[in-house]
Amino acid sequence: MPAHAAMLWDAFAAGDGRNWTYLAPEPFEHVEDFQAYVTQSSASIDPQFYAIVADGVAVGIASYLRITPAAGTIEVGHIHFSPRLQRTPAATEAMYLMMRRAFELGYRRYEWKCDALNAPSRRAAQRLGFSYEGTFRQALVTKGRNRDTAWYACIDTEWPALGRAFGTWLAPDNFDASGQQRRSLSELTGPILVTRG
Repeated sequence: MPAHAAMLWDAFAAGDGRNWTYLAPEPFEHVEDFQAYVTQSSASIDPQFYAIVADGVAVGIASYLRITPAAGTIEVGHIHFSPRLQRTPAATEAMYLMMRRAFELGYRRYEWKCDALNAPSRRAAQRLGFSYEGTFRQALVTKGRNRDTAWYACIDTEWPALGRAFGTWLAPDNFDASGQQRRSLSELTGPILVTRG
């Protein structure tokens, strides 16, 4: 990921800063500080960070964390999509590939947790097939305030149906000539969800 730092800096600079609202670090003022953050993150084993590359350009970050092979659980998090990646098929495909890899490695439970105030993250979790499991009140103190944490997960027995849903959505014939989806991913994953919230 350090090799992608300059591209990520450019990609994140394209936004208005709102992307950082629910992330642990604050927006970086200097590229050198951001490069140090990327280098430090890359050295971490848990969380295990990845650059998301689309058309040869690094445009986002995501990680696996709380990696617990003995329990068969793993979480996806530290998701930071630049404006260039947000709401694109590449963003969905990146999440699909990370989910697929986790289940291929034998994990039984794939988790998504977010600030309960982060409505876009909550919608994304359900769109991607994560069922709502509850809200942990005052789970953290972050950026000087209490944070309630909304929990979502999908499990190995749901993965075959989720994998088919992603395959259907990502298929080229699901998009018209202008790139508009014919069927939404929510339509495909909705019947798999156990609970919503």
